[in-house]
Amino acid sequence: MFLKRFITVLLLKTFALVSICAQEVSVSIEPERVQLGGNLQITLSIKNDQIKNYSSFPEINGFIKGGISSSSSTNFINGKMSSSQSIIQNYISQQEGTYVIPDFNIEINKKNITVKGKSILVEKSNGRKRNTPFNNFFDPFDDPFDNFFDRNNDDFYEVEADAFLSLTTDKKSVYVGEGFNATLAFYVSESNVADMRFYELGRQLTEILKKIKPGNCWEENFNIENINSIPVVINNKRYNQYKIFQATYYPFNDEKISFPSLDLELIKYKVSKRPSFFGRNKVEDYEKFYSKPLSVNVKELPDHPLKEDVVVGNFKLRENLDTETIETGNSFNYIFEIVGEGNISAIDEPSIDFYKIDFYPPNSEQMIKRERGKVFGSKKYSYYGIPNEPGNYDFSKNINWIFFNNQLEDYDTLKSEVIIKAFGDRKDKNIILNNNSKSFIEFIQTQSNELKENKKHFLNSKFLSIIIITLVLITSTFLIFNKNG
Repeated sequence: MFLKRFITVLLLKTFALVSICAQEVSVSIEPERVQLGGNLQITLSIKNDQIKNYSSFPEINGFIKGGISSSSSTNFINGKMSSSQSIIQNYISQQEGTYVIPDFNIEINKKNITVKGKSILVEKSNGRKRNTPFNNFFDPFDDPFDNFFDRNNDDFYEVEADAFLSLTTDKKSVYVGEGFNATLAFYVSESNVADMRFYELGRQLTEILKKIKPGNCWEENFNIENINSIPVVINNKRYNQYKIFQATYYPFNDEKISFPSLDLELIKYKVSKRPSFFGRNKVEDYEKFYSKPLSVNVKELPDHPLKEDVVVGNFKLRENLDTETIETGNSFNYIFEIVGEGNISAIDEPSIDFYKIDFYPPNSEQMIKRERGKVFGSKKYSYYGIPNEPGNYDFSKNINWIFFNNQLEDYDTLKSEVIIKAFGDRKDKNIILNNNSKSFIEFIQTQSNELKENKKHFLNSKFLSIIIITLVLITSTFLIFNKNG
């Protein structure tokens, strides 16, 4: 009993230790020098897990919070998957000088992480400081005398809000598979005098997401967790923008995408016509703000044999080869990496058509970043190859990846520029290949199809039968003697 309990405890501790080792959490603060109006970033990163929840980022003297961006990557190496995810909080510098970020704690996936502080130098730049006079936009009105005095004044008037809700897209027309960014944000003019704050935003956002997400699109959500004000200029007028939702969509077909009018309810205070030091000078009221409906036209891709399979975007090729000269029968490592803006998740392996070189299934690594209204990243394929015959091999004739370039509005091809020289004697091809099964078929055709008795299997079966019969006889004898006794 003790041994069983000991093994159970040992297994639990081992599992916990493996889980802790597998999930690596880190927090970084960079850079150490920024220009006035420039960005400082605090990045939360986790390996082999997802950031499911995290606490608020700290406030930093001399900085205001900007937008939050995220990135993720997935690796497949020898059939094993590893991943990483990052959440980046951007800060905008407001004043020159040296600012010390003290040590702080932040909670990631309900685990408390202590972060060592850092000194940040903000230097002068040509830009000018941007004021945000509505940093208390989310704070409710607090009158310390509300609970003690009430002069029963019900005469209040409504203050008109200089604000609006808007859903925007960065493109009005796209091709099938081409990404477009959709952003829902609330804008408050810097000249606004109405006192407002958000109301049950989580519940309202759940309803908004049901209306906003198109059914015929792949979604890359920017996962906005904290809503902060960002100064913007619209038609020469200064606003504070509060991003509520942002995502990039990739249409699966040419159906028109229509977004309905969305509504957001906020608390807005009415102001007393006869304000005084005692009693209530404002009362809570509610107002709904509505966005305008809009649509995005989706166009079919031009005719092409791979029209239904290509990825749309703007991509370039990165390659790496560990050797340019190799003896037949020896192996080399080749990396084919697709980098750019588009639906990274939809990228598939390049086409490889080599008969005299064996290419084996690649390890893959995917990295996706969602930042500044764009989705970009890379998909890397790492191959292991063996040349079977001597000669010069021009990869550009045998390795390529076709996509639709949305900037050129035409099909484009990423072709390898690698040339490898193989020397030595001709080698027999390996039986199992990744991209060409001809050798395996030829190997089968050269083998005899005559059925032969497996003598080793027969002897093993016979021996096993004797053991089973002996055990049955011993057991039966024991039961008979036990019954008579």
